[in-house]
Amino acid sequence: MFPKSDRRPPADRRNGTCRPLSTFVMMFKHAFREALTQGGVFTSRPSAFLILAAFTVGWVIFEPETFDWHGVATLVTWAMTLFIQRAEHRDTQALQAKMDELIRATSAASDDVAGIDDKEPEEIEKERSAARGQAG
Repeated sequence: MFPKSDRRPPADRRNGTCRPLSTFVMMFKHAFREALTQGGVFTSRPSAFLILAAFTVGWVIFEPETFDWHGVATLVTWAMTLFIQRAEHRDTQALQAKMDELIRATSAASDDVAGIDDKEPEEIEKERSAARGQAG
């Protein structure tokens, strides 16, 4: 449509301005990371076990001829993954609660890190690296 020298970046439909494609890629990466984190949190909820139970019942009802030892092994693996994820999530939440209490109790501690558990893992890693650089 346009000659190569006259190509324009895609327009932002909200305000009509042009933004580079890299901004959209960065937004997609952030949304994808957020979805992965939320997916991990979801798998630690009891509703994940309900989904596993519903899947198992559906499999037995609609495809009973394929429900063999391999199927049982698959379901056991899935269940164990959910159990491990739930235990890890519980331990992480308990650790966060303890650390939040220590931060609140220590007057010299920075309140900025109290809400760090709401950030994405990559953001936390950046903040930890920056804090190590300041301490060293």
